[in-house]
Amino acid sequence: MSALEQISTDVILRDGSTLRLRAPLAEDADQMLEFLAGLSERSRYLRFHGFPALGPKLVAPFLDPDWDERGALIGCHEGRMVALANFVRLRDRSAAEVAFTVADDFQGRGVGTRLLERLAELAGEAGIHEFVAEVLPENQNMMVVFRDAGFELTRELEGGSFEVRFPIAPTEHYREKVAERNHVAVRASLRPFFEPACVAVIGASSRRGNIGGELFRNILNADFTGAAYPVNLSGNPVAGVHGYTRVAEIPEKVDLVVICVPGEHVIPAAQEALEAGVKAIVVISAGFAEIGPEGVIRQERLLTLVREHGARLIGPNTLGMASAASRLNATFAPRAFPLGKIGFSSQSGALGLAVLERGEERELGLSGFASIGNKADVSSNDLLEYWEEDESTKLIMLYLESFGNPRAFARIARRVARTKPILAMKGGTTRAGMKAASSHTAALAGSDAAVDALFRQTGVIRTQTLDELVDVAALLNDMPLPRGRRVALLTNAGGLGILGADACEGAGLELPTPSEETRRALSEVMPVEASSANPIDMLGSATAKTFGDVLPIVLADPGIDALIVLFVPTVGVSEEGVGAAISRAAADTDKPVLCSFLSAKGVPATLRSAAPVPFFEYPEAAARALSRAADRADWLRRPAGTVPELDVDREAAEAVVAETLSRSDDAWLEPDQARRLLQAYGLPVVPERVVDTVDDAVAAAGELGYPVVVKSAAAGVHKTESGGVALNLGDEAEVRTAVDRIGLPVLLQPMIRGGAELLAGAVQDPTFGPLVAFGPGGVLAELIGQAQFRLAPLTDLDARELVRSGKAGRLVAGFRGAPPADEDALVDLLLRLSQLAEDVPEMTELDLNPVLALSDRAVAVDARVRVARVAAKHRTKSW
Repeated sequence: MSALEQISTDVILRDGSTLRLRAPLAEDADQMLEFLAGLSERSRYLRFHGFPALGPKLVAPFLDPDWDERGALIGCHEGRMVALANFVRLRDRSAAEVAFTVADDFQGRGVGTRLLERLAELAGEAGIHEFVAEVLPENQNMMVVFRDAGFELTRELEGGSFEVRFPIAPTEHYREKVAERNHVAVRASLRPFFEPACVAVIGASSRRGNIGGELFRNILNADFTGAAYPVNLSGNPVAGVHGYTRVAEIPEKVDLVVICVPGEHVIPAAQEALEAGVKAIVVISAGFAEIGPEGVIRQERLLTLVREHGARLIGPNTLGMASAASRLNATFAPRAFPLGKIGFSSQSGALGLAVLERGEERELGLSGFASIGNKADVSSNDLLEYWEEDESTKLIMLYLESFGNPRAFARIARRVARTKPILAMKGGTTRAGMKAASSHTAALAGSDAAVDALFRQTGVIRTQTLDELVDVAALLNDMPLPRGRRVALLTNAGGLGILGADACEGAGLELPTPSEETRRALSEVMPVEASSANPIDMLGSATAKTFGDVLPIVLADPGIDALIVLFVPTVGVSEEGVGAAISRAAADTDKPVLCSFLSAKGVPATLRSAAPVPFFEYPEAAARALSRAADRADWLRRPAGTVPELDVDREAAEAVVAETLSRSDDAWLEPDQARRLLQAYGLPVVPERVVDTVDDAVAAAGELGYPVVVKSAAAGVHKTESGGVALNLGDEAEVRTAVDRIGLPVLLQPMIRGGAELLAGAVQDPTFGPLVAFGPGGVLAELIGQAQFRLAPLTDLDARELVRSGKAGRLVAGFRGAPPADEDALVDLLLRLSQLAEDVPEMTELDLNPVLALSDRAVAVDARVRVARVAAKHRTKSW
């Protein structure tokens, strides 16, 4: 990727339109002069504090910026320059003067703020820490841009103008302001997809079986609230609707165009629609990135065309989209989707159909559906932004095969999940990357561990199968969340109750014994032979009336948070009556009620008569779904946590890395380098000496104090596996013997006794960024496994959760009589490790193994650190 391509960025504006920002080249001189000449006199005066001569000398400083002494960006829309921003480095090399101007007809849309965001990012990469701007007092628009951007301003009136200064390092407040702008803009950009007044289908033929024609008929059959028009080469009518040969011929303003022509004809069709003013395009056609390099180029051309016109794109290679708000079914699915309150984004069209069919069987309806296909533009992140404030959407489902921007997903999903459940199924997980791993942390990690960490931290409910996705959606669609994990099982079949109990225990649910008051009340309405324990077995003779009497009693028990009813039809028992009893009980409680109705007749309609009760094929499915709902309730009760500000020496750490990378692009740090890196971030390490002779080893042992440990000082070696460690050496002779066996150079440390052996580490995932690991350590780290992972940066609560969870948590708490370890010290260690991984991406793998968790401290007694040059990454999409 060229330097110019790395700088080019697409931004999204307040009104939902997009704008491409890029560096101005020498050949842009005439266009830039035209842009400046086209400004109103007031805009030109405010930008230059006067009326400079319009000529080559005026624009020369902006062209071909070197991004060290000077930087510049232009914004282009439909081939026209509409914005210019630049910075010039000052004598104080840490500061630069910044200025920008926007075409009069583009002002008020947030262009200036987006220019400032991107310019600050590029200036920061050049080592600039502060922007300075000279602003005339009457230039209130520029003041508003600076104020609203989220930077902390200082301003001082000097010589008739204000000198405005602000640091450009991104603070949490600044990131929040950017996220707010993105949210408003993305929602506006997607409105034409979900609330269009006029839709055109390009490639809609009157011939039956033609995808475009069938899709157009689907729009008509769904009773679309707006106007729909077919567009085809002949302008023939379709399904009785007048046809056109071009979008521009349609007598109404078209909001949304759906393209269903062969892949090689998509770009001309899209261009014609965009030139007609269309801002939302769905490309059904295949023949793009999914077919290889040729398709990738075609897809990039399509996206560039769309962005140059300030529009948005769903697809290509998609099933289409649907919206309940406008009763739009712009898909080629075989039938219309039921209306409801679930927003569903699927990266696979076929799989999306499968989920919808299963959901329809469970009477689940959609508020919106988008098959995002190759997701060249619109992604699940965008759809989360849209559905967050959509009043008709109460639940969001995602089928994901890849993450384009997992950092953005984490930020958006964490916010959205606070108000709406997000269910996700992730396909394409693999641990193939482990094969090349050379540290314990990397070997234990994998793409699936990263996905788990991402979903856990953001409150996304992960499901493993399509059936589970639909099961959990059915539960959350109809029922409140449980207040806890205490479940009652009510059944008319003892064996089924036992299976249900096993399923609940396996899903992490509890089956408490009902209270004495509950059991007394049950004894009055159940046979003597029945069991009022948990599971509550009413026996096969239980009638619909028995269910009606027992259900309210169980649900009234304050020690019960949820109820699962397991029913098997018996002779003489009305299945409809039982269903009605369950539905009435669900309507009269604020606790979730689930049902597994094992009947050859299927589920009776009465199960939804008073309140809709989610039903499940087997007890195991009900238990899994309830466990997921309980997980969500736990996450909502959990405070958000904060990322603490730690006292670290980032420059010292970066110097260690630079020192190594000056000699090799990929290397393990020497022990003294690893030590300096860790100490720069305040990570606790044991005293040590690295020596090159046996006599120096003996001397070092004396300084450290016996007993000592001798280890190989070779960079990156697994010391135990290679025989490169000797423990608990009590005298000079033992030290000499150990050194002779291990081989010089060696590292000596004092022997530290006691404490749990733990593993703490970090690894840079190529997709998700830095992952922090914590688990059992020592020589059995990989054999025991059970390491837990979280994405950096960790909050204080993330770190404490890691310390307390899994097998490592049992060790920290004091296993089999051992004293508890210093939890706070371990939390601090993980937070510092997280910040190191976040700040220094060149640190690709780090193992602290073992970390000795003592009662009054934690200390790392061995460290292995690998560093490598990081390939420059750039995403054209900035939101």
